[in-house]
Amino acid sequence: METKHFIAVDLGATSGRVILATVGAESLETETLHRFPNRLLCLDGKYCWNIYGLYEEIVEGLRLAGRRSVRIESIGIDTWGVDMAFVAEDGTLAGLPRSYRDPYTDGIPEAFFGKMPRREVYDRTGIQFMNFNSLYQLCAARKEGCAALKHASKILFMPDALSYLLTGEAVCEYTVLSTSQFMNPHTKRPDAELLAAAGIDASLFPRVVMPGERIGVLTDAAARDTGLGKLPVIAVAGHDTGSAVAAVPAENERFAYLSSGTWSLMGIEAAEPVIDDRTYTLNFTNEGGVDGTVRLLKNITGMWLLEQCRAAWTKEGKEYSYPEIMRMTEAAAPSGATIDPDAAEFAAPTDMPAAIRAYCREHGLNEPADDGAMMRLIFDSLAAKYAEVLRKLQGLAPFEIECLHVIGGGAQNDLLNRMTATACGIPVVAGPSEATALGNVMVQARTAGMAGSLAEMRQRIRRSIATKRYNPEKQ
Repeated sequence: METKHFIAVDLGATSGRVILATVGAESLETETLHRFPNRLLCLDGKYCWNIYGLYEEIVEGLRLAGRRSVRIESIGIDTWGVDMAFVAEDGTLAGLPRSYRDPYTDGIPEAFFGKMPRREVYDRTGIQFMNFNSLYQLCAARKEGCAALKHASKILFMPDALSYLLTGEAVCEYTVLSTSQFMNPHTKRPDAELLAAAGIDASLFPRVVMPGERIGVLTDAAARDTGLGKLPVIAVAGHDTGSAVAAVPAENERFAYLSSGTWSLMGIEAAEPVIDDRTYTLNFTNEGGVDGTVRLLKNITGMWLLEQCRAAWTKEGKEYSYPEIMRMTEAAAPSGATIDPDAAEFAAPTDMPAAIRAYCREHGLNEPADDGAMMRLIFDSLAAKYAEVLRKLQGLAPFEIECLHVIGGGAQNDLLNRMTATACGIPVVAGPSEATALGNVMVQARTAGMAGSLAEMRQRIRRSIATKRYNPEKQ
């Protein structure tokens, strides 16, 4: 099989990368060509994404690719979900996309449930309730009298807006649409009645495309500027978690996954959405995956607690490296009792160690005696939370869950993976840490004829990357 080259653009809420991937018959290699920050802009009290800055950084990465003496097959873009850009009648973007971090949606869901009951919203979408879901962002924009929305001719999600800037073609990619809480998971199209209740015309959303479909080719200007010519842009799983799950190196369908980083998402892959009393009560979400699959999952706070503690300790002059944190955590005694990482008190505290100590006092738990004990409490609590969510998934899954695949940055956290395997009572398989980029690449590679089914894509990844297995330990 001929070796081929692809470009994956992988954007997170704090940084982005342009990656050159080389795919052969038995190989899969990636190289980061360009890495750049993604910073929120606060304009007149509104938190926005600098989409033009992101576009410039992407083009710079493409220029670097254009200087390589290799033939690029295509480009694919993935980003976070829910956020949107508005396109004016003349085809230009109207203003900057609002960020899900903006509190302008506070109280909006409760107001919307006066128009359509909460349970009906869930039954129509299967999406868990979060203030920042796209549905409530649109309601908030209308409430503010947002001129960009009022005069919009199209609404595009973030990966689609960036593809639009590159190609001039407007699409609505399935996996990122599925994060909105206004997609019908059975038709995989926007729910016109639900949007009407929000005062939005469903026709503002362009044609829905599935991962692997061609969006268009680089505009004349982009083709010249990058030196890549009229390169195709392919719709990958535009939602980054959708791309990451596509890269789970599973041997069969009987697995759960944990996309682990600052935030964690634990779920299973299903053929059809699971929307019933159990998933409603547990607030599980049904998001789209590659090949029309459904990601039945739960959002969990991940290493956010440790990262915020580390920031607070740094202000106190205590710089702990990650190797030091691992040694201190393992040396500390087991916590005995745990905190709930998803508690509201930990969402955005000014001092995370103080917030954790206050939570312990409030709930009758022993406060951590020192920083090492605080680290151990966080790790013990995360492992316990993962085990709790896994038990719920085991009650929902139509199959026996045989192992937990940990993907993303957390795949490199040896200690937490060991603790998770023991807490969950099933093997943990860690890797790849670069799952999002690999899933993005393999969707493009399949479009280029280098793989067939989703199972074949995963087989290629399994052969190309190293994983590590952790078995439960006796306690």
